[in-house]
Amino acid sequence: MTALLLHRIHFAFTVTYHYLFPQLTMGLALLIVALKTVALRRNDQRYNEAARFWARIFAINFMIGVVTGIPMEFQFGTNWSQFSRWSGGVIGQPLAMEGVFSFFLESAFLGLFLFGEKRLSPRAHWASAFMVFLGSWISGFFIIVTNAWMQHPVAYRVLPNGVYEVTSFWGLLTNPWALLQYAHNMSGAVITGSFVMCSVGAFYLLEDRFPEHGKVFLRVGVIAGLISCVTQIFPTGDLHGRYMARHQPAAVAAMEGLFSSQRGAGIVLIGQPNEEKQTIDNPLAVNDVLSFLIYGTTKAEVQGLDRFPRDQWPEPLPLLFYSYHIMAGLGTYFVLLMAIAAFLLWRGKLFQTRWVLWPLMLSFPLPYIANTAGWMTAEIGRQPWIIYGVMRTSEGYSKYVSAGNGLFTLLGFMGMYTVLSILFIVLIYRIMEKGPLPGELGHAGKHASLTFA
Repeated sequence: MTALLLHRIHFAFTVTYHYLFPQLTMGLALLIVALKTVALRRNDQRYNEAARFWARIFAINFMIGVVTGIPMEFQFGTNWSQFSRWSGGVIGQPLAMEGVFSFFLESAFLGLFLFGEKRLSPRAHWASAFMVFLGSWISGFFIIVTNAWMQHPVAYRVLPNGVYEVTSFWGLLTNPWALLQYAHNMSGAVITGSFVMCSVGAFYLLEDRFPEHGKVFLRVGVIAGLISCVTQIFPTGDLHGRYMARHQPAAVAAMEGLFSSQRGAGIVLIGQPNEEKQTIDNPLAVNDVLSFLIYGTTKAEVQGLDRFPRDQWPEPLPLLFYSYHIMAGLGTYFVLLMAIAAFLLWRGKLFQTRWVLWPLMLSFPLPYIANTAGWMTAEIGRQPWIIYGVMRTSEGYSKYVSAGNGLFTLLGFMGMYTVLSILFIVLIYRIMEKGPLPGELGHAGKHASLTFA
């Protein structure tokens, strides 16, 4: 195994594990504001107690996210020093801004929200929740700006010594790729937050524990979930896919398993890409759909991989194909499930319909899988470039860090993150067992005696 491959696996592992946490904090941040808004307008303590419950989960999630995010900053220097040397003048600015909003704005107001409820007025406490939401979403924006520049570099120039320099910070922030990717990413984060909230609400109702709070979780989670699941497909996913087809056509061809250019190209729902024969084995396809989705007409030609040199094909191609199809397949399932749940909620039957509560409860891991598959699609699709069309991945890694050193640190991170995972699960379990401040409504359910003191 080469040092380059190990460095790629190392960063893929740390960034994938890290992003399990920010996607929930960004999603919950919006939902907590929604809970506080309803509590303020209706003077309904159930929503206040629900917000307090999810704030505790938010805080633990935020803490683990910060701990796992810091090593990634150092990995730019340790594992990808050549990339950092040439592009640090560009990516350093948005990464620094992300740190400002994450560590100062978000964390400061999170402290006020967690510990200031008895000291602040209701409106001031709502404002602290809103600032936590604002900080987390601005923090996410600067991370997306950094990644989007690697996907679609804009507003830069190359200095005589080969270093990249920003020519317009505003141009960097308004990169069309960044705006589309940010909308798609944040919609995915809200999906995660909504499914997790629905899962806990469904669990409480199925167990007959904290039923009033469980209904609040389901009501807010289903409404937010349906909206975010629809926007994930259209307009955010649709617009991002069209933009990618214009600027990364090889990635789109690989995602769809389109080895040969075609007019009226179909979309493959299921199949196995065969790179050697350059075909899709056992395909289940729908004719003309891909051309229509990208260009708005079934007669348009879609570029296949045959239009690009073999050394510019994304790799590993099968993993890209499967990641994209997992993401798309789960996205379709999310819409169907949330549409059914929303219909039953509208009819007043959701809380008693166990055959829907069960899939809502069991589906909580799926948004994590879908978001991970989506990021794998974006990052593998960019290959073989670390900065698309500008710098190859093979030119950006630390050539003096051996494969043995990379493997040693990778195993070390795996061990540490295993410990963090156990700690996280124990803490979240204790919060769920204790519930949303049991007893304040006078009825915590028949199993309330099992909760921790």
